[in-house]
Amino acid sequence: MKAIYRVMLGEKSAHAAECFAGNFIGADYGITEDLSGKFPEAWRDFNAAYIPVFLANRPHKTKIAAGLACGSLWTVGKGIQDGDLVLCPDGTGRYRVAEVTGGYYYAPGKPLPHRRPVKWLPQVIDRADMSEGLRNTTGSPGTVCNVSKAGYADEVEKLLGGPVVPPLVVTDPPVEDPSAFAMEKHLEDFLVKNWAQTELGKLFDIYEEDGELVGQQYPTDTGPLDILAVSKDKKKLLVVELKKGKASDVVVGQTLRYMGFVQEELAEEGQTVVGVIIALEDDQRIRRALTMTPNIEFYRYQISFKLVKV
Repeated sequence: MKAIYRVMLGEKSAHAAECFAGNFIGADYGITEDLSGKFPEAWRDFNAAYIPVFLANRPHKTKIAAGLACGSLWTVGKGIQDGDLVLCPDGTGRYRVAEVTGGYYYAPGKPLPHRRPVKWLPQVIDRADMSEGLRNTTGSPGTVCNVSKAGYADEVEKLLGGPVVPPLVVTDPPVEDPSAFAMEKHLEDFLVKNWAQTELGKLFDIYEEDGELVGQQYPTDTGPLDILAVSKDKKKLLVVELKKGKASDVVVGQTLRYMGFVQEELAEEGQTVVGVIIALEDDQRIRRALTMTPNIEFYRYQISFKLVKV
């Protein structure tokens, strides 16, 4: 089944023109070896092998940054399938669209040496024509983001002028109903923008790397976690799971999975991992589940709507 990804062609689309002319997409991250035949089926296995390589070349980076980089490299080299579509910003507010036509190859000594061949399509998507949600998703930090999993495949199809990509089935079961996702995304973006004014913002900062916000929709091997934050004293990592409406006890298991990943793959020596679930309401089931998980707290959000006559 085809999927849609946003792929950055270098920082601020620095290599976009070369990629358009050469019919490829690619990534770098300072790993200077041919990775042909070295991409396992699971990106977690790739991360385990190459996070040390990344950190050896960039010792000032954290394991969180290394995990994001290696996960993106695996996605470019292995995770994106032949026939998938990629949206690539051209640096002028528009996105070129391409179909991936082949497997990984290495171009030593050249920009973005870890490459995939593509066929650029005639359609161009103007960022101004996207919904706010799609703009936020395609504008997310990092080299790669999965637009289909974010729920915007149908909108991309319409912007391209017709059905191109069937909706991607997300295997992680929703806590309530499928329509909840769009609302959760709006709540997430609002929370991120207003983080400093929240109770959590007094103790934690959403994770940044080189001034770039990378803690929103941080990828894990069981799906992206909503927000990854670090305490101001750097001793704790915080996993935030946001749910529209009433939260079920299912979300406790989801949060624990993300916390387990962060503890095993990202936490530095001496760092602990805690979790927060944010929802409009709770119930007896989730309250009972949370009594057995003292490292997860529950917060309710409140919505205020007001009309002002002018």
